[in-house]
Amino acid sequence: MTHTIEISDDLKERLDNHREADETYAEFLEELVSIYETEGAFLQEGYSE
Repeated sequence: MTHTIEISDDLKERLDNHREADETYAEFLEELVSIYETEGAFLQEGYSE
């Protein structure tokens, strides 16, 4: 089943800045979720606890 979500123009622009040129939004989001599930949190460059 496919679902549609609405995002703001600002969020779309932010996503566009991070995804590869030939990468779909679905592929990009799948990668983010996979990273989150594997690491338990998103990593930020330059961030440490």
